[in-house]
Amino acid sequence: MSNQTSGRIDVHHHFLPKFYVEALKQVGLSPPDGMSFIPEWSETKVLAMLDQLGIGTAFLSISSPGVHFGDDDAARSLARRTNQEAARLTKAHPGRFGFFAITPLPDVEGALEEIRYAFDMLEADGVVFQSNFRGTYLGDDLLIPIYEELNKRRAVIFLHPTGSNCQCSASTSTGEHPRDIALGYPVPLIEFIFETTRTITHMMLSGTLARYPNLRVIVPHAGAALPVLAGRIERIIKAGAPVGKDAPQDIRVALRALHYDLAGVPVPEALSVLLQIADPKKLHYGSDYPFTPLQECEQLLKQLNETPLLSSELREAAMTANAYSLFSQRLSVSIPRPQHG
Repeated sequence: MSNQTSGRIDVHHHFLPKFYVEALKQVGLSPPDGMSFIPEWSETKVLAMLDQLGIGTAFLSISSPGVHFGDDDAARSLARRTNQEAARLTKAHPGRFGFFAITPLPDVEGALEEIRYAFDMLEADGVVFQSNFRGTYLGDDLLIPIYEELNKRRAVIFLHPTGSNCQCSASTSTGEHPRDIALGYPVPLIEFIFETTRTITHMMLSGTLARYPNLRVIVPHAGAALPVLAGRIERIIKAGAPVGKDAPQDIRVALRALHYDLAGVPVPEALSVLLQIADPKKLHYGSDYPFTPLQECEQLLKQLNETPLLSSELREAAMTANAYSLFSQRLSVSIPRPQHG
């Protein structure tokens, strides 16, 4: 594959060590989120993938469903082991990886301990947050101690959607029974988009983002439905909808302060709308590998490389330069420039 940019930076890149996949199997979550399979992943395969797509550095993260499956102690142990593995990969392949540490939220004390360990001992580049932690969304006061710690560190929060903890009721001849809100379809189909939109809206309207201005938040999948709903949210708030005392006066200013990755299928519809609300200096390439298979990653990258929606300058910024501003310490490491034809 011929790439226009070598050494691009991938901020939406997952990893699946064998012990993590086994942990999912033990609690009946493999494959997760109503998917039909869990992708194969290995250290050798991911390095080949980076070279094939011309990716200089990939920032590793754990995807949905995270590490907390109902037991605080088990979640703490799995978070620690997972973060140590991400740190090992980062040190074993200088310049090729960074990582976002996973936490055992909603266990707040365990999460604070893991954040301090991950940043101070493992040199994490940020944290990955699920869109909700067993029903706790990201504007909830439960997370105040977490945000205080991360705000002091000027931390990057990479957001990833997970399944909703909600169920709706369906009426039948035998009475009411709970129904999965995804209606039997794979959760990533549309619920991931709604989950991201729901939790970021909660962060804005609760005043969380305003109270912790040093947080750098990356919103996945080209902003989910936020760009489309910006005008609607703005109008309803101005009409008197109840919001937190620190909620933004201007929703569009708040949205412009966020970072956005271009994972998923952004071309043409999502990218077109995202460019209307996002700061061009806060767009970032994301592959979503391995949940997006390699062949699809190639096709989606080709679309980003060829779309007229991006000027050459904006494309280059999203592929590399913007990430250097966000991850200057990690990316100051000399990055190998893959050879590809």
